[in-house]
Amino acid sequence: MRPFEMKISESLQFPVEQDTITAFISKPETKKIAKTILFFHGAAGNVTTYQYITKPLVEAGYQVVMIDFRGYGNSTGKPTHINVASDGQKLFDELLKRDDIKNTKIYIYGASLGSQIATHLAKDNLKKVSGLIIDGGMSSFADIAAKFAPQYKDFIQQMLSGVYKAKEDIKATEGLPKLFIYSKNDQTIPFEQGQEMYNNAASPKQFLEYSTDHLEAMKTNTDEVLKAIEKL
Repeated sequence: MRPFEMKISESLQFPVEQDTITAFISKPETKKIAKTILFFHGAAGNVTTYQYITKPLVEAGYQVVMIDFRGYGNSTGKPTHINVASDGQKLFDELLKRDDIKNTKIYIYGASLGSQIATHLAKDNLKKVSGLIIDGGMSSFADIAAKFAPQYKDFIQQMLSGVYKAKEDIKATEGLPKLFIYSKNDQTIPFEQGQEMYNNAASPKQFLEYSTDHLEAMKTNTDEVLKAIEKL
């Protein structure tokens, strides 16, 4: 078994329009599962790419649901800003029909690009979730696009002005416990975007800062991350 390969307890398929979205559930060894994490990964790879993050969560006792949106992994179709958001809500509604999920505390974890849908989903389901975890997430699609193409910043902001923004959605999560995980030396997402997300968020909230690269906190600061999540 590879270092971060984890046992998958169940594979799921959800039809959405003409496409199919796949998800995977990994359950901890404990008999009574009290907490579930819905994990939304970043722009690169698929759910298997991020097992170095999800495996420690399962080992810590969390049931983890890992989702590949359209165009990722075995999911079909092409992702867009609109269908990713709507698909996230559809999956959330379907998952809450399951006794092994609805009878647990539910946390939403967004890694990098996944932070956009995680924050949007948390905002729209405040009474159904117990916490939100943002790991190296950009403040908005427009902000990260402008970082890589600064000469087109004004055009990008105009084109994406109607797209949901995590830095705005986070303002509407008052009362929901939130954890922000960001690296001061992140080469992908500017640290300042993490600070803006945190500053825009209402309490309760906590900020975990580390010093290695993008999405490496679970590798280099495992105990610290798990303790912070447990505090939620």
